[in-house]
Amino acid sequence: MIKLSKLLVLGSASPRRREIMHHAGFDFEVLTKPTDEYFSKDLMPKQVPTYLAEQKLAKFGDEFRGKIVLCADTVVILQNEILNKPKDKKEAKEMLQKLSGNRHEVETGVSFKYDGKVTSFTDSCAVEFERLTHAEINYYIDICKPFDKAGSYGIQDFIGMIGVKSLIGSFYTVMGLPIHKVYSHLKPFIIHPT
Repeated sequence: MIKLSKLLVLGSASPRRREIMHHAGFDFEVLTKPTDEYFSKDLMPKQVPTYLAEQKLAKFGDEFRGKIVLCADTVVILQNEILNKPKDKKEAKEMLQKLSGNRHEVETGVSFKYDGKVTSFTDSCAVEFERLTHAEINYYIDICKPFDKAGSYGIQDFIGMIGVKSLIGSFYTVMGLPIHKVYSHLKPFIIHPT
C-alpha cells in the first residue's frame, strides 16, 4: 500500500476510478458530493472535463483543509461533439454507431486541492474503433448496460476488447483516470518506507 503524509479523499462515485486507485496501491477514502454537471456551450469540448472536475472539487470546503482531495471527469469527443452518458438504450446505440469505424478523443480532467491550493490538468487519448456490427452493439448494451459511461462505452468492457483498433495515449485515461499523472502529482506526499 502506498502511504501518503496526508489523507487522500477521492471525490468520485466512479467504480472505475476507485479500481484504478486501488490497483495503483493508494490508501484513500471515497466521498462524493452532489454536483450539477452543467457546462456552458461557450467552452471548447477539451476544456469541459477540467471545468467539471473543478466544479466537483469546489464542493469540498474548509473542513477538508489538511487533506488531499482529488476529483475527475471524463468526456468523449467525436468531431468536436461531446458524447455524454446515454439516457437510454436508443441513445447508447446511436453513440456507438457514431463511434463505429471512427477515431475520437477521450479527455480526462483531474483537479487536486490541498490547503486551499487547486491544481488541475487534462490528459488526452486518441481512440480508433473497428467497424462494429449492429449485433455487437446490441449485445454490448444488453450485457454491460453502459448508461453511466461517457460515450456509452467502457474500454475495459466487451466493446473495448473487440472494438478498439488502436490507442494513442493512456488506457487509464480512457478508463477514467490518468494514473501516471495522478501518481506524479501525489509523489511529493508519498511516505517511503525506511
